[in-house]
Amino acid sequence: MKQVYTMDDLVSRDVLDAGATMPARLAVIGHPIAHSASPPMHQAALDAAGIEARYIRIDVGPGQVGEAFARMRALGFIGCNVTVPHKLDAMAACDEVHPDAQAMGAVNTIRFDEDATRGFNTDGPGFAHAIEDDFNVPLASLNVVIVGAGGGAGQAVATQACLTGVKKLVVVNRTVEKLGPLVARLRLLGPQTEIVALSFDDPALAEQCLDCDLIVNTSSVGLKSGDPSILPAACLKKGHLVYDTIYQPPVTPLLALAGDLGCRTANGISMLLNQGALAFQRWFPETAPLPVMRAALRTPH
Repeated sequence: MKQVYTMDDLVSRDVLDAGATMPARLAVIGHPIAHSASPPMHQAALDAAGIEARYIRIDVGPGQVGEAFARMRALGFIGCNVTVPHKLDAMAACDEVHPDAQAMGAVNTIRFDEDATRGFNTDGPGFAHAIEDDFNVPLASLNVVIVGAGGGAGQAVATQACLTGVKKLVVVNRTVEKLGPLVARLRLLGPQTEIVALSFDDPALAEQCLDCDLIVNTSSVGLKSGDPSILPAACLKKGHLVYDTIYQPPVTPLLALAGDLGCRTANGISMLLNQGALAFQRWFPETAPLPVMRAALRTPH
């Protein structure tokens, strides 16, 4: 069986399930996708619940999300998770989007119901649980910087921060203009939160970062070998909480730099776990997969 499937495998059950003892009924789609730790975590939960199904990785290229959904529906998939760079396209490809996902501006969980393709977002609440798990402080008590806020994960995390009631939220993106619609939406959702939007080359960036407690990278910078730290050392100080939503590699350039400077750091494996358990419950509402999923993530694969 393959580690990564492609659109070419979504043509028939014979092709998709060749050599397998169970049908593939769930998946994570992204580009790239080989690094994803979702399959062992979800497979453990499926096996524990006695559900005869495989959870697979599917590499879906840019612009192919709608076609991928159509093929998965035709093959009887229950649903899928969506990761970089498809969370915005996935939202557009849904028939119905849950109000929470609409507020977050992105979709990361799909359920293929008989009457509709429905989109949800478990990134936001998954992130809030992860921060509490890793740093033992509630998200609401922190002033937060979100780096790469224009993408799907960034929008979800920013929205969650506002809904949670953080006092200050700094959103950073390569182009600050792209943040306009997000900031307008955030101000409606969290009128009590001070919101600052900056580009990476804004001279106020370091000062704004030093004024906050939690720095979060939601961009894909750090995923590829040779990537630099998304932020320079001037933006970090001892005592900062630094969270990178990337978990592979486990120590990104940002986390390495932050650790050297005396920050407390954590990577995205806790967010993967928490959002994954919430996604699983969208497909199978009566289940409690979190303990099984946590154990699976701790087991080397």
